[in-house]
Amino acid sequence: MGAVTLPPGEPELGPWRTVPLRDLLDVVRAEAGDPVGRPRVVAVDGRGASGKTTLSARLQRLVPRSAVVHVDDLSWNEPLYEWGHLLAEDVLEPLHAGRALSFRPPQWGVHGRPGAIEVPAGLDLVVVEGTGASHAEHAGLVDATVWVQADFALAEVRGIARDVEQGVNGDLAEATAFWHEWMVAELAFFERQRPWERACVAVNGSPSGALREDEVQLAAVRPA
Repeated sequence: MGAVTLPPGEPELGPWRTVPLRDLLDVVRAEAGDPVGRPRVVAVDGRGASGKTTLSARLQRLVPRSAVVHVDDLSWNEPLYEWGHLLAEDVLEPLHAGRALSFRPPQWGVHGRPGAIEVPAGLDLVVVEGTGASHAEHAGLVDATVWVQADFALAEVRGIARDVEQGVNGDLAEATAFWHEWMVAELAFFERQRPWERACVAVNGSPSGALREDEVQLAAVRPA
């Protein structure tokens, strides 16, 4: 990754090795084991704009019987980082019990958002991705955690650019102000939670060189 900016308390991980994406899947499967009657439940966690959504979509494409649950859908219009009970009770517990998931977050009804978070039963893998996908309080409901580490300054640049492009948080000034407000809550959350300490592997969200679509950079997060 080279010289990176990271918030205080987050260790710089590495050395990074470039491997086929399937190697990451193998690490996750080994950590998760072979649960009976339910899918492997994997949390892909990391700071804002670190690359979690892209990585999760790539993993989903490798596993035909799989699904992705986006924390952004669950936390939509909820107070920042105060939605852990919804993640545990309405997403992780049903998945851990092998039940189909059909959950309409309360704020969807309040704000008129149609639909629901849907996951059918009988899958092999469910990836729960987003900032805060891994909570210490319900670690027993997650079979494996992947930590995506990215340069903090670079993530801010691309996160604000993404928000402006998608039109989700106003113009550049408004999106920048929202990002900084969000970071106050996110920094405090990760300082408390330290999800990299629960991860079985880390993925480089800001590699210095170009990678192929079927490659990823991994680093160990536990002593060999």
